[in-house]
Amino acid sequence: MKEKLIAALMGHGYRVFTRPFELNIIGIRSKSAVPNLFNDQLNILYKDDTGAWQLHSFAATTDPGTFWLKNPLNPQGTAILKEGQYLNTYSVGLHRSKYLALVQRAPVTVIRDITRDGSLDFSGKEDTGMFGINIHRALQQGTTRFIDKFSAGCQVIANADDFKKFMALCDKHQALYGNTFSYTLLHETPTLSLAA
Repeated sequence: MKEKLIAALMGHGYRVFTRPFELNIIGIRSKSAVPNLFNDQLNILYKDDTGAWQLHSFAATTDPGTFWLKNPLNPQGTAILKEGQYLNTYSVGLHRSKYLALVQRAPVTVIRDITRDGSLDFSGKEDTGMFGINIHRALQQGTTRFIDKFSAGCQVIANADDFKKFMALCDKHQALYGNTFSYTLLHETPTLSLAA
């Protein structure tokens, strides 16, 4: 999977970070459009201090939950992060003033789902700006089964222990390279399968 992720990044012309403990944070959006499930993946790819690639893959969502799909926070529609690479867009900060996570610090592009029918619609209007599209966890303990209100467009890790591992790696990256992180969102393909 490490090689497939690197090939996917390079194939899109995206940056691959190669300094020790410099994180490549890569979301993969499932080809399944079933809403409200943690059926996507957040991957943390980096080189260790020996130069060997390391990979941690966590169950996550890159989509909003059905609650927010039916009840958009924004009158233009619920935010679904558009696939792409967002350089220097995140930093460690407080998610909703509650706990440390990666918070948006520069504009991102979202697709506005205005249908209010609880299903994911990727054909809506694009909107670029500051929307609080953070990378955080769901429940404080254990594994969360359904997205529900945990994402109104954020990228959310389902398991609390996975999130702790993620933040520990972010701390290491921050100590070496400062409080700036990039995020890449890809779509599942036959060569980049979540079933692999």
